[in-house]
Amino acid sequence: MQWLMRFRTLWGIHKSFHNIHPAPSQLRCRSLSEFGAPRWNDYEVPEEFNFASYVLDYWAQKEKEGKRGPNPAFWWVNGQGDEVKWSFREMGDLTRRVANVFTQTCGLQQGDHLALMLPRVPEWWLVAVGCMRTGIIFIPATILLKAKDILYRLQLSKAKGIVTIDALASEVDSIASQCPSLKTKLLVSDHSREGWLDFRSLVKSASPEHTCVKSKTLDPMVIFFTSGTTGFPKMAKHSHGLALQPSFPGSRKLRSLKTSDVSWCLSDSGWIVATIWTLVEPWTAGCTVFIHHLPQFDTKVIIQTLLKYPINHFWGVSSIYRMILQQDFTSIRFPAPEHCYTGGEVVLPKDQEEWKRRTGLLLYENYGQSETGLICATYWGMKIKPGFMGKATPPYDVQVIDDKGSILPPNTEGNIGIRIKPVRPVSLFMCYEGDPEKTAKVECGDFYNTGDRGKMDEEGYICFLGRSDDIINASGYRIGPAEVESALVEHPAVAESAVVGSPDPIRGEVVKAFIVLTPQFLSHDKDQLTKELQQHVKSVTAPYKYPRKVEFVSELPKTITGKIERKELRKKETGQM
Repeated sequence: MQWLMRFRTLWGIHKSFHNIHPAPSQLRCRSLSEFGAPRWNDYEVPEEFNFASYVLDYWAQKEKEGKRGPNPAFWWVNGQGDEVKWSFREMGDLTRRVANVFTQTCGLQQGDHLALMLPRVPEWWLVAVGCMRTGIIFIPATILLKAKDILYRLQLSKAKGIVTIDALASEVDSIASQCPSLKTKLLVSDHSREGWLDFRSLVKSASPEHTCVKSKTLDPMVIFFTSGTTGFPKMAKHSHGLALQPSFPGSRKLRSLKTSDVSWCLSDSGWIVATIWTLVEPWTAGCTVFIHHLPQFDTKVIIQTLLKYPINHFWGVSSIYRMILQQDFTSIRFPAPEHCYTGGEVVLPKDQEEWKRRTGLLLYENYGQSETGLICATYWGMKIKPGFMGKATPPYDVQVIDDKGSILPPNTEGNIGIRIKPVRPVSLFMCYEGDPEKTAKVECGDFYNTGDRGKMDEEGYICFLGRSDDIINASGYRIGPAEVESALVEHPAVAESAVVGSPDPIRGEVVKAFIVLTPQFLSHDKDQLTKELQQHVKSVTAPYKYPRKVEFVSELPKTITGKIERKELRKKETGQM
């Protein structure tokens, strides 16, 4: 990591910034927000757009003109005391070097696929923006993948290159011979490895002169593999329109970011949340992206980081807030945080209330998918409705529909849909790459069917009831796991819970709850406690929703960001482990 911290001295980029051009005329002529960042109207789609040149280089130019404050564009720390700070001008220099490595050294061209499997290290951002500059389609993936997972992704995507770390290089090597499209392997490491190119050395010696490709807004930019909750993961291909969405005024209102803000999003680098909330959204506003390496999820480190650094915008899945609340403190006042956001899981009203009581901060919920980016949210300053995720975000028209695509009345359960006719929203995925059948399957009349169940109230607030495949069908009763989990966590014995459907010869499925107990209940009789919890659920929600099966566990399976892995529990119940 020393090469990153010595970058300014070794390369002298604090003195010389090559190829910095004024922002494109299309961008300059647009109206400016009160914070000076470019924007279009909510439904205007420019013919050309490339985030690297239209946004990142815009802010680099503002820095050059002395029209942006001293805050870094990128601020990275780890647990060993290392720190990296880059301005937008430095990011521009570095990413142009990366672009030259890809095109000149690796021979990659516009439209080629590049697998990006890095943890939260600065090179992740260099690779992503370097791909944008060249028109190479990057494919983020979590570092938790094993050889079989990597093989599936490389074969399906026909990736010509991969960028990864030491820990995964051996996994890649073990399957590389089965991936005929794979021509280039780039290693981010302080050590060399046979058959791999040294990414850091190549970037250091590369030229900073590069002209960004002129991308059409609807040209492909990135592919995300879906979570695989329904069958094998699919490739959701997005255009540059995904990076355009934060420029819409309606989207800018979500957090109302300023150039002086510092934003920290705790997302796995393989998910769409990282691309949006740690790259395109904060940098569209010209603010600082803060990143902690955090190789292992650690609640205490998260708390210490929020106490130590001037982070005033924080995003994490709801279980992160829940785990912070389980720490031994009656109240905690973070010095900088002003706005807290969450998504990826249902937020329990109990947690929202407790978070506000103990920290003095509101918790704003948002919701999206790999195929969509941000669909709806509770905007900063908007009324928070417990149990509801918020309202639709531009450019989306979100409705609750039936299986034929007809809009359902308020407060009626149905499928959460996004209108795609007569105009398909620019930030919605283009297609499932290589799978027109599955692409067509999710179209339902004039809508894209998200596969999520929900309902909408009279004010347009949307309530998430669960994935279609998460919905438990017991004797004809459809039960959303979030409803049962919300009921369970109200009991003082329950620290955390996850609910799934468990096969039953008579009812088809029954509700099963995996429960982590609070310390004071660990010694209680489990049979008696099971009956007590079942009765509790019956008393706070419809009786047919109570868990007929209960299993007490020491912990729940989670992703690196702390999100509960319900699919692992489903596999266990259906014997797929």
